[in-house]
Amino acid sequence: MSVHKAISEHSRKQNQVVMNFLQLEQQREAYIEEAIVLCRQKKPYTTEKINEVTKRINELARKGIAPQRQLVTKEMVEEFVSRSN
Repeated sequence: MSVHKAISEHSRKQNQVVMNFLQLEQQREAYIEEAIVLCRQKKPYTTEKINEVTKRINELARKGIAPQRQLVTKEMVEEFVSRSN
């Protein structure tokens, strides 16, 4: 394989990781917002979906391109809601 093809393939793979990260990050933010809304309404919620996506983001981060994200606890959601009221 030529150097040019190798570089192009490497760039394509990195671009795919970045695109996956952006999609997962958007999904994570939507799940966080959903948890915040439910918490404000004093309705039951979990952080399970948030953390499933977070784990997938962190798998991408291990490839060295995407940043890692912290797992979210119910306490973190409740603290955010109480501070924003």
